[in-house]
Amino acid sequence: MERYRSANSYFREKFGCKVYKLALDGGFTCPNRDGTLGERGCIFCSGRGSGDFSVPVGDNAALAVERAKSVLHGKDGGGKYIAYFQSYTGTYAPVDRLRELFGSVAGLSDIAALSIGTRPDCLGGEVVELLSDISAVKPVMVELGLQTVHETTAAYIRRGYRLEIFDDAVRRLKAAGLEVVVHMIIGLPGENREMIFETAEHIAHSGADGVKFQLLHVLRGTDLAEDYAAGRFETLTPDEYIDILEGCVRRMPAGMVIHRLTGDGAKRDLIAPLWSADKKKVLNAISRAFERDGVIQGSLFT
Repeated sequence: MERYRSANSYFREKFGCKVYKLALDGGFTCPNRDGTLGERGCIFCSGRGSGDFSVPVGDNAALAVERAKSVLHGKDGGGKYIAYFQSYTGTYAPVDRLRELFGSVAGLSDIAALSIGTRPDCLGGEVVELLSDISAVKPVMVELGLQTVHETTAAYIRRGYRLEIFDDAVRRLKAAGLEVVVHMIIGLPGENREMIFETAEHIAHSGADGVKFQLLHVLRGTDLAEDYAAGRFETLTPDEYIDILEGCVRRMPAGMVIHRLTGDGAKRDLIAPLWSADKKKVLNAISRAFERDGVIQGSLFT
């Protein structure tokens, strides 16, 4: 019995085989780093803009894709891969540059789809139109870093946009025929269970197609690490995280794809929680807990 709609099962249905993501760096920056909104990024973001495992594309998309495949350590995607533009803000560039970059990758025969991580406030009309055009060649998923619906938390993490900007972006992306995947962080400082569930419920009703749940990580070199060292907050224990995660999964509609149940930062930079470093162990613990507690996606969705 499948207790939630996993990305693995969804991609098998869509593409007929297991599909692996290739983490790519399109050479972008972010309005939270170039001075437009700020210069230090979101408070939790690593120096590589959350793209610690990504491969620079440069001027040779085919070569970058081959290099990214080698990072998978021999895993075989059955000839199909998703090009994941992970680093920084994946639409924060002139439209002509985006057209050249995304078009060159979409044109590769072993790329099944594109997944583009970006911000809701970096999706102007021309950008959305371009992504819609690219989706006529290969399916396009747009990943939006919402993290929380609470404006006080959003200000603390320096997200840089208000909730209505996210809601509008989802509507416009869906109207353009694009898939939308939303990121939320569980364990942000100052947020209790009820606040986290409010974020989950907003995502559940947003019209998005998928969600990525992320355990809050504290990484070296981030401003969040300074607050952690000062004792301003504590990270979640495994039991706390899994308990909250179960509540979030139960609140998602049955058809929504759950692309991630947790996340793993670069181990060399991880400060806390150290238990999250063993991702396989964490996923096994989540699986056992879901079975033990009878978790069913959508059971609390109204």
